[in-house]
Amino acid sequence: MKSTPSVREITRHLRGLGDADIAEHSLRFFKTGKGEYGEGDRFLGIRVPVVRQAVKRYREAPITVAEKLLASPWHEIRLFALLLLVSHFDKGSPEVQKHIYLLYLSNTRYINNWDLVDASAHRIVGVYLHVRERKVLYKLVRSASLWERRIAIMATFHFIRDHDFGDTLALSELLLTDREDLIHKAVGWMLREVGKRDKRAEDQFLDKHCATMPRIMLRYAIEKHSATERQRYLKAAT
Repeated sequence: MKSTPSVREITRHLRGLGDADIAEHSLRFFKTGKGEYGEGDRFLGIRVPVVRQAVKRYREAPITVAEKLLASPWHEIRLFALLLLVSHFDKGSPEVQKHIYLLYLSNTRYINNWDLVDASAHRIVGVYLHVRERKVLYKLVRSASLWERRIAIMATFHFIRDHDFGDTLALSELLLTDREDLIHKAVGWMLREVGKRDKRAEDQFLDKHCATMPRIMLRYAIEKHSATERQRYLKAAT
C-alpha cells in the first residue's frame, strides 16, 4: 500500500528542486528588501510550472498536510500548499469546500505575496462565495493587511467570469484611495476584466472616477481600450 505523502517528504522533494540563481532573482523580483512588500521572504528557486508538477505528484496529500506546509518560511512551499488546497477544493464536497475556505481565511498571514493571492483567492474564496453572502469581502477590503485587501478584490475574478460585476465595482470604489501600488494594479486588472465582458459597465466606472483614481490603476484598466479612448481617459486624469 502506498503511504500518504508527509510534510517531511514533500518539503524534502521541493527543497531538492531549488536553484540558487532562480532564488536570487526571486528575492529581487518579489521585493524582499527592507521596507519592501515582501521583506524577509525566502525562496528555494523553483519555477511555478515545476511547483504545479509537484502538486500533481503529491495530489493525494491530505488537507492537514497542506495546512502545515502553508506555514513554511519558504515561498514556493507556501505556493505548493495553496495549489494543493485549490486541488482539494475543486473536487471536494460542500463540507470540504467550507473547511478549506475557512482554513484559507484563518491563514491569510501566510498568503503574503501577490502571486500567492492571485493563484488562490478566486479559486477558493471567489468560488465559495459565488452563491453565498459576500460581506466578508467588505471586511477584508478594509483590512490593514495589503494581502487581505488584494484577496478581496482578486476573489471577485470568479464573479466577473460569470458576468457578475457588482462586487468588483463596489470594492474597486472602496480601494480608489488605497496607498499600495499592488492594490492599484489588482483593481485596474479586475476593471479591465469587467470591460472585456461589458465595456459599458467599465466605462461608466471610469467616467465617474478616472479623474481621481491612481494613474497606474487607470492605465491597467484601459489597457484594452482604443488609443483614442486611452488618451481621453489619461487627459481627464491629469
